[in-house]
Amino acid sequence: MPRPRKFFVMSDSGMEYREIRHLRKKVMASGLLAFLVLFGLVWGINRLMGDPLGFGRDELSIVTAENRLLKEQLRDLSSRMLAVQQNLDRISERGNELRLMVDLKGIDDETRLAPAGGTVKNTEFAFLSGEAESIIRNAREVMDQLGREVRLQQSSYEEIYRRYEYNTSLFAHLPAIKPMEGYYTVNGFGMRIHPVLRVYRMHEGLDIINDVGTRVYATGDGQVLYAGRTQGGYGTVIEISHGYGYSTLYAHLSSVQVRAGQVVRRGELIARSGRSGLVSGPHLHYEVRLNGRKQNPVDYFFDDIDAARYRMLLAARR
Repeated sequence: MPRPRKFFVMSDSGMEYREIRHLRKKVMASGLLAFLVLFGLVWGINRLMGDPLGFGRDELSIVTAENRLLKEQLRDLSSRMLAVQQNLDRISERGNELRLMVDLKGIDDETRLAPAGGTVKNTEFAFLSGEAESIIRNAREVMDQLGREVRLQQSSYEEIYRRYEYNTSLFAHLPAIKPMEGYYTVNGFGMRIHPVLRVYRMHEGLDIINDVGTRVYATGDGQVLYAGRTQGGYGTVIEISHGYGYSTLYAHLSSVQVRAGQVVRRGELIARSGRSGLVSGPHLHYEVRLNGRKQNPVDYFFDDIDAARYRMLLAARR
């Protein structure tokens, strides 16, 4: 076993020999520690200076590859969003067709493509530059525009549905068919000579001529306001409120088949024609009123359809 070496060392009493154990290990440990400190210092300075020694070359290569892949994915996403934009354009065109069908004004391109607000500088990507910043900014703008258009179309289709529901009810209540079979003249509404009084006066309805007892039908859904005799020249009458500002009057009847307060449907039998009141012969006097103002009933006859024809068309549709 080798003997420990002795070295001269200084002490309080002067120079003397002392024994140093494990000298080699201590020297190696000190050298290793110095190497690690030096390596750490070099590594830190290298990182601060942008890795001129190439220590992080592999890491940079990985990051570069990832950035390239992300750019490709963003380009693909932008292309897909443009395809979605084209589909939205077609949906918008179809939506405008539906709006016109339910009597709503179409949405013009200026409204549809208008920006959500003023231009605001986006600081989220301030650390980017060049192609990456442009790709991301364009993608964000397209996404914002798509989001706005989707919300606009959703609101539009909800409005279309509400208007469709409204129109469905309105069309059912409109006085749109002939109330009775018979003959009439399209010039029956307006100023004319009264057939009994022989004076020139306004005729505020339409006379449909047929035998006493001919069936009379409701021309639209509604509720009976009055059914019975009157003291005036109309004789026995029925008045129906159809809602939406519309009402109808059926006069000179021989009998009534409904009562006040009763709900009736278009094409439902409500009376029989006659010659009650001030008349020269059997006929039905029929009036249409909108917000209290008398209308020409002929303007509301849909293709001159009467109750029988209407019921046949209704059954065929079902």
